Amino acid sequence: MIRLLSKIFIRKTEADSPERVRSAYGVLSGCFGIFLNLVLFTLKLIFGLVAHAVSLTADAFNNLGDAGSSVISLIGFRLAAKKPDRDHPYGHGRIEYLAGMLVSIAIILMGWTLFRSALNVILHGGASAYTEHFWPSVAIMCFAILLKLYMFAYNRALAKRFDSPALKAVSFDSLSDTVATTAVLGSALVTHFVKLPAWLQLDAWCGLLVSLFILYTGFKSVRETTAPLLGRRPDPEFVSAIEQATLSFEGIGGVHDVIVHDYGPGRVFVSLHAEVSADANVREIHDVIDNAEKYLSDRFNCSATIHMDPIITDDPETAKLLQKTQSVLASIDGSLSMHDFRVSPSPEGRTLLFDVAAPFGYAGDDSTLSERIAAAVSDAIPGCRAVVTVDRADPNPESLPKGESR
Repeated sequence: MIRLLSKIFIRKTEADSPERVRSAYGVLSGCFGIFLNLVLFTLKLIFGLVAHAVSLTADAFNNLGDAGSSVISLIGFRLAAKKPDRDHPYGHGRIEYLAGMLVSIAIILMGWTLFRSALNVILHGGASAYTEHFWPSVAIMCFAILLKLYMFAYNRALAKRFDSPALKAVSFDSLSDTVATTAVLGSALVTHFVKLPAWLQLDAWCGLLVSLFILYTGFKSVRETTAPLLGRRPDPEFVSAIEQATLSFEGIGGVHDVIVHDYGPGRVFVSLHAEVSADANVREIHDVIDNAEKYLSDRFNCSATIHMDPIITDDPETAKLLQKTQSVLASIDGSLSMHDFRVSPSPEGRTLLFDVAAPFGYAGDDSTLSERIAAAVSDAIPGCRAVVTVDRADPNPESLPKGESR
């Protein structure tokens, strides 16, 4: 169905940008979700009331909340597709993350409503469920389960295709609805075919368990959708791919300080430092860097900026000092790595300047670690003093050629 609707309402032409196509699919998914959830809400509410089924009635309002979630997703996609402006030079892509978070909050609110409703019946009692209109209610629940599985499948497929946290949250919501309705259906079958004490209130207990599952799904979804807003760690595989692609260019001998800024799907900015020979022709190496930036931007659908770090590569004395410094650093802690090593002569001797990458959570503050490394280098290499700058990062030396410093 979603493919048929996409052919009717989405016309993908050569002039359409990926952002426009992405937004069109998001809008289509939102509108389709609103329609289907309103249908389920109406059917479940009618039969939940006439069958005196607390769990089915609460599940109906859960679908009403899903319709509201689809409205939020729809608005999020429309706003996220807006072009950059003076006040938002990096676009409005993060609005989609906000939409996903609001969807997650809606899931939590529906779960809490269901929890309170079921708890009230358990504590104070209520009319026996499914004393009438049993089979029509079962038919509605079976239909709802199949429809929600279909909604989960197409929303998950679209979320993977367009890397959309909002659609991912909607797909999780559809899956939680499937589990919830399945539990309600099981409770209805047991209530109808098994003679149970009136005080047991199996229908209400089922609603209580379903509400807890929905609450868990909502909180999990909140965590996943807020992570990019807070500035989560980039995917290590993505960073490694960026490093390897950059190192594939002749003249670039090392890569470090890879920084990824995520301003929403399709709006990723990458900056990094590339080590080049200090003796290389400036114009030639600048062309290499320009070609590398364009290649990264096209391959990874991002905006790439590369800073050149000139490194002396053919001086035996510098290479010797580098090797000794690396040995000193390894003796302090193997989790530390270094980059930007250079030697500056002075009347008092030689000054070794370099950066050290320390993992997040590394014990001690940066100044203490810097002083410790500088003292160890001065003791191990007479006539040299070290000036150390500490970076907080997750070193990944496996992504670099052997022997390279970071």
